[in-house]
Amino acid sequence: MFEAKTKSQIPASGSAPQPLQLKPNQAILMYAASEGDSNMLYATGFFVPDPFIFFEHKNHRHIVMSDLEIDRAKKQAQADRVLSLSLYQKKLRKLGKAPAAPIDIVDLIFRERGIRSLIVPANFSALLLDQLRAKGYSVQIKRDPFWPQRETKNNLEVKQITESLRIARLGLEAGIRMLKRTTTKRDGYLYLHGIKLTSEMLKTAVNTTIMAQGWLPSHTIISSGNQCVDPHHEGTGPVKANTSIIFDIFPRSQHNGYFGDLSRTVVRGRASDKLKEIYATVQAGQQIGYEQIRDGVNGKEVHQNILDMFAARGFPSGRINGRMQGFFHGTGHGLGLDIHEPPRIAPIDAVLRTGHVVTVEPGLYYIGVGGVRLEDVVLVKPKGNRNLTDCPQFLEI
Repeated sequence: MFEAKTKSQIPASGSAPQPLQLKPNQAILMYAASEGDSNMLYATGFFVPDPFIFFEHKNHRHIVMSDLEIDRAKKQAQADRVLSLSLYQKKLRKLGKAPAAPIDIVDLIFRERGIRSLIVPANFSALLLDQLRAKGYSVQIKRDPFWPQRETKNNLEVKQITESLRIARLGLEAGIRMLKRTTTKRDGYLYLHGIKLTSEMLKTAVNTTIMAQGWLPSHTIISSGNQCVDPHHEGTGPVKANTSIIFDIFPRSQHNGYFGDLSRTVVRGRASDKLKEIYATVQAGQQIGYEQIRDGVNGKEVHQNILDMFAARGFPSGRINGRMQGFFHGTGHGLGLDIHEPPRIAPIDAVLRTGHVVTVEPGLYYIGVGGVRLEDVVLVKPKGNRNLTDCPQFLEI
């Protein structure tokens, strides 16, 4: 899934990200549900639907868990110590503090350990932040990437992303099979068993296939025709023959949380000569990415080279006839526990490093012609990159 152009949070120098260095009285603190917060999931390695306390102090990671979750946490969590929430609630009752709020639990735990200085993520609870400062804690807010080491994927993470890409391909294939069963009537629309085919029907086929494998689809994009010119349009309504259909599929594993991200553009029937030209040009843009992405390269340069090639081939980008057309999103983004992670391959400085996993997804979009987006995922290596996506590209079906 493409990402809109934003300012990068990767230093322009391209220096490798380093883990946080803590002082003796300092701790990293997070309070969130790992099911919805990727930083907490990265830190603990297991899904919890409700907010809980995580802190790192003196190179040891602690989590505070309710009776409901504590036994599972001891088996599954990547933590050096699992503390009992009910035990601390009991201590606070003896001190006359009941019911105990999260600030009371945190304050008691930190006073036991002499912790007075904290580092918290940018999405930390504003209420809890105010309460901590009111109790005299020094709290530093750290912008993303909160865990800098998340940018560089290890072998296991690469394997997990690759598996999610395989699931994305299964979803795509389900959609293609449905398209192949359609027929065209005089009105130009595609029909399946006598009923007009819709984007919603295609998404149902894709999403149910993904869910059957134990992955979660989210806002799968299957748009067609002029809908494609708005790249975030998820697609709705009947689908015509002989026009572009963009599939953008990004399933997330329910087991480990890692995403896949795959885009293909197809036509059921015959593509126009102009659309074929656009398709070949987008493929050539991807090829630039494959040839240039390597350790030490600035993603901004890769993006600009693709943009320049598009313009040289007669495909301008920008506001045309009152709306954005051409190539007006980034070439790629990091992929992992979030669908969009640093680094970016876009009109901002972001130096690529060995171990980054990034999408390569140029696109071209024009009213009256349709749109084309092709997206694969590559692993950045010292002298190039390795394509983790195993999925053919074809236009007409």
